[in-house]
Amino acid sequence: MREIPDSGPPTVPDGVPVRDEQAGPLATERPELLIISGMSGAGKSRAASALEDLNWYVVDNLPPRLLVTFASMMRTGDAAPRLAAVVDVRSGEYFQEMDSVIQHLRKMRMPYRIIFLDAEDEELVRRFESNRRPHPLQRGERLLDGIAREREMLRPLRNRADVLIDTSTTSVHDLARKVRALVQEPAENKLHLTVMSFGFKHGIPLDADNVLDVRFLANPYWVNELRHLTGQDEDVREYVLGRPGARDFVDNYIQLITPVLDGYVQELKSYVTFAVGCTGGRHRSVAISEEIARRLQDSGHAVRVLHRDVGRE
Repeated sequence: MREIPDSGPPTVPDGVPVRDEQAGPLATERPELLIISGMSGAGKSRAASALEDLNWYVVDNLPPRLLVTFASMMRTGDAAPRLAAVVDVRSGEYFQEMDSVIQHLRKMRMPYRIIFLDAEDEELVRRFESNRRPHPLQRGERLLDGIAREREMLRPLRNRADVLIDTSTTSVHDLARKVRALVQEPAENKLHLTVMSFGFKHGIPLDADNVLDVRFLANPYWVNELRHLTGQDEDVREYVLGRPGARDFVDNYIQLITPVLDGYVQELKSYVTFAVGCTGGRHRSVAISEEIARRLQDSGHAVRVLHRDVGRE
């Protein structure tokens, strides 16, 4: 993160981003305030949602004068260390205070970054017409008149921006990726996996992303000395994984889902549930779930194991 100088604010030629969007996040050990602004229809709401997914505290349509109060939350010990505010022309006449507010933040030596989202006029018009909503500065005139007024009002803030993102040809998913790349710590890029055992007779879990059926394996329920145990017990585990083809099945399944997990990361899906089912959810599904989870943990994934139906009749 950049240090805020005591002299005038940094400026750049109009339309030139200060930061390479492909670069990694700016590391910081201090709390940070992120100011998101830009043209209406350029994707500010999607950028805010991407930050919320990373556990940032985000406020939308914040009047500029409240930025100082918002930033002061960082001074308290129990406040969120990473705060983001969407500030734009929806504030009306209050937006005129933006310059003085930023100067105040500088005097406070408050660490902040400004992300400015922009798009070509033609694309903004298309988006507004698609949503059938008026521009906030249209004032009963043409849509292009409102866009022109907004560009003029935002020009000083655009020149101050630390990061400029043109979303004219950017999908909502690609925009989220760019925002994440700017702020994300390496640990936040990990998948959070849940491997859940269940019994088909109790119903398939509603939140399952991937369902695996292991009823093709011999059922320990029909072995008297194993019936009262579960797949977490060593005797049942050895019985299930010792069946012909069981370990090969797990090996092949891990190989099959490896590119799937990579795809989930690319598609910004952070939480994934794999549901492994047998008849009652007590023996085979539990043993196989434990083995799959162990393999995934050995590959460096964060995994938790749930046995939904153990204990149910």
